[in-house]
Order: sequence, then C-alpha cells, then structure tokens
Amino acid sequence: MPASPKLKLVPADAKIWREAFLNLRSSVVPCPGFTLQSWGGAHEACVDFLDRWADEAVALGWTTLEVFGVHPEIGTIPVDFCGAMVLSAERVSGVSEKHMRFGNMTFYWDKPGRPEGAVPIWLFGR
Repeated sequence: MPASPKLKLVPADAKIWREAFLNLRSSVVPCPGFTLQSWGGAHEACVDFLDRWADEAVALGWTTLEVFGVHPEIGTIPVDFCGAMVLSAERVSGVSEKHMRFGNMTFYWDKPGRPEGAVPIWLFGR
C-alpha cells in the first residue's frame, strides 16, 4: 500500500503539539542545523504559532510533520524534510489548507517530492 502524503507519526492535535514542544527549552539547541541564536528565534516563533494558529492549522488538516518535522539524523540541514515552523524565526501571519504565510515567505505543504521519514523536532535523537 502506498504511503500517505500526509503521514501522521504524531496525531495532529494542538494540545499535544503544545505539550511536546514546550518541553523544548529555548536555551538548548534540539538538533543540528540550528545555532543557539537561530533556535531562540525559532522557538519564540513556534510558541507564538502554538498560541495563535495551532488550533486553526489542525482544523485545516496540517499534520505534525508538516509543521514540526525534521530529518531524524541531521535535523534541519536538509530543508526538504523540515516542517513549516522549523525553517525560520519568522512568525506566522496566516494559515490556509495548503500554505502557511510568514510575512513575505510562504510554506506549501503539498510540494511534490517531499521525502518521508521526518520526525517531530521534539522526538529528534530519541
């Protein structure tokens, strides 16, 4: 059976996202590809997303990996494995069924050729 294009390793549930992500500290880089400074900004943007947009993203069908996915061994270095919220420190300014807007940048979840095998950032290295 072919793999689903919206693989759900962790249920898409805003409460689960909040609980899991908030266990990550802004002072501890969770995976390769971040510096302490870049992780601090990304962490802040993720918390803002969780507070303002997570419920809407779940309702629109976003999965955990589309939002918080990273490569299981090398983190954010291969950006094609990355979910929308781990790509930058920009805050979300809008969410629809197929894209998430960050100021002048847009992340599309349905980009063809996205690799499988990502893990949520809070499960990296586990």
